Amino acid sequence: MSLIDKISHKLIICFLTIAFMSTAANGQTTQPVWWFGVSGAANFNFYDGTTQRLDNALITPTPFHKGNGVRPYASLLVEYRPGPVWGGMLNVGYDGLGAKYDGVIAPCNCPAFLTSELSYVSIEPSLRLGFKTSSLYFFAGPSLAINVNKGFAYTQLKQPNTNADFTAVNSTIFSGQVGAGFDIPLSPPNSESKVSLSPFVSYHPYFGQSPRSIESLSVTTVRAGIALKFGKGHKLPLKEAPAAVSPVVVVHDVTFTVRGPINAPAVRRVSETFPVLNSVFFDDGSTAISGRYVSLTKEQAAGFKEDQLQNAQSPSGTGRSAAQLIVYHNVLNILGDRMRANPGAAISLEGSSAEGIQDAKAFAESIKLYLVTVFEIDGSRITTHGSFKAHPSSEHPGGTKELVLLKAEDRRVDIESASPELLVEIGGGMMKPVRITTTQENPLDFEVVFNVDSAKEKVKSWSIDATDERGTVQHFGPFTADQQGLPVATILGDSPSGDYKIGMQAEMNNGSFVKKETSVHLSRPDPTITNGFRYSIVFDFDKAKSIAEYNKFLTTVVAPLIVDGATVTIHGHTDIIGEEVYNQKLSEDRAQQTQKIIEHAIANSGRDHVKFETAGFGEDAGRSPFENNLPEERFYNRTVIIDIVPVK
Repeated sequence: MSLIDKISHKLIICFLTIAFMSTAANGQTTQPVWWFGVSGAANFNFYDGTTQRLDNALITPTPFHKGNGVRPYASLLVEYRPGPVWGGMLNVGYDGLGAKYDGVIAPCNCPAFLTSELSYVSIEPSLRLGFKTSSLYFFAGPSLAINVNKGFAYTQLKQPNTNADFTAVNSTIFSGQVGAGFDIPLSPPNSESKVSLSPFVSYHPYFGQSPRSIESLSVTTVRAGIALKFGKGHKLPLKEAPAAVSPVVVVHDVTFTVRGPINAPAVRRVSETFPVLNSVFFDDGSTAISGRYVSLTKEQAAGFKEDQLQNAQSPSGTGRSAAQLIVYHNVLNILGDRMRANPGAAISLEGSSAEGIQDAKAFAESIKLYLVTVFEIDGSRITTHGSFKAHPSSEHPGGTKELVLLKAEDRRVDIESASPELLVEIGGGMMKPVRITTTQENPLDFEVVFNVDSAKEKVKSWSIDATDERGTVQHFGPFTADQQGLPVATILGDSPSGDYKIGMQAEMNNGSFVKKETSVHLSRPDPTITNGFRYSIVFDFDKAKSIAEYNKFLTTVVAPLIVDGATVTIHGHTDIIGEEVYNQKLSEDRAQQTQKIIEHAIANSGRDHVKFETAGFGEDAGRSPFENNLPEERFYNRTVIIDIVPVK
């Protein structure tokens, strides 16, 4: 157990013990709706990541990675409590996030030490959750911190001490916090003037708490302190005791929906705008370019054009996308062709390796060597750098699961450039897309999809009865997942089409049974061949919110291609890292946010006869666009795929 976990564990146990030993007093006055006060606390700060460039004049010979320290916190506070359960809080205060870093040894065999005095003015609005019979409360909300002190002190044996300010410090950082407190009344129950003493503890995780715009420092804080609060109540008239209320029995239910197959052609010519990752991954223990990347000779490179990749064929729109991987594994050849065609463009190769900066820079140098010797790119147009950690990194501080997969994703070189002929900024920076023309079948279009909301939490198992117009019943199941798809041909059999009553029977975890019924019209796929468009959005690890970075792209590029009467299928996917239930929800969020942006753009243009078929498939291996064996496959599986199926 880490030091953070130990501190948090002990403080939470302390609060829970107090809560169960005490209940809120029944006073003779009302509790105040508004409370005002002050608080003081100690911030236990824990730093992780890497820092080496302290300011413009000082780069330490050895990087610092971890640090911890205790710094003060003080705030003015206001609380709004309209009732005993829900309420709100606001703290505005001084937030000390300084720390002393673990000492290192410089190459001169000299001990070196670093202390930071970073501090902020923090604004922390929170939602407050209390209890009717206890003074314990919980709170959670965002945190906005404005920097007021950038100071650091660096000491190294055999050289003068340095006291200065960090450069590249973010003026603001936005993160979150969650915590618990306990109100101890100090005033008599019959007094209208209320005073409360409230010990509290809060946890401020590392996400968003990157104090600098360079390198990879992040800070996690555990705060423990006490607040003094004042409020004004009112006299409470005496009332007769209320009659006993019978307990309410909660009956669990589920929502059942059916999505029929879309009215799409069985085979489509798809013009796919395929995003090319701006990352090259390296095999463990080697600084050479991996053999899975396509390497050309100098003679082959002279005749290479990225247009040659546009007719790469993939046999299926689901399954394993071989054509797209062929394009991606030509990423260095695409880059070389674009740099050759745009002599003013320059790139930066940012290597990362947990083995050290030397390994990371060797990755970058091997790519530079390929571009210089094979594509004859002037070496002055290519700069190389190395660091311990990729930006953004798949491996997060404190993570303990699936580290082998995450470390493989951070063993890479990221290609960066300010030239729009090479990279585009949508989605946070990626190689300019390649357009692929393929003839594809998409079995997902021809599935009947059954959804039982929260089945994994509420349902032991569920099954389906499909009854046709003649009264013939087909039984399918049992199932346990929230979503289950069946090929339309499985239900139709030899019939070209039909209307079906769909009955769902679910056995709940509490032993009860729930039945739902709906209807659906099914028909076989259209045998004609039409043209369509496909776009993909690739997300950073564990992120749905980066969809906002694609807003302009979806509004100005994708939405104008959608005509009245078209069908738009939006499928969300994730890789296999993490919990299955979480990944399912993440993929649904990604797909739904994408639909909302496109719907808004279409509505603003006056088109309203567009049908959306939106679903999230999580990490479902049967529906994933790619395998999950290689880092690039997992990157591409963090995706939303948009298919525009035009009206016939």
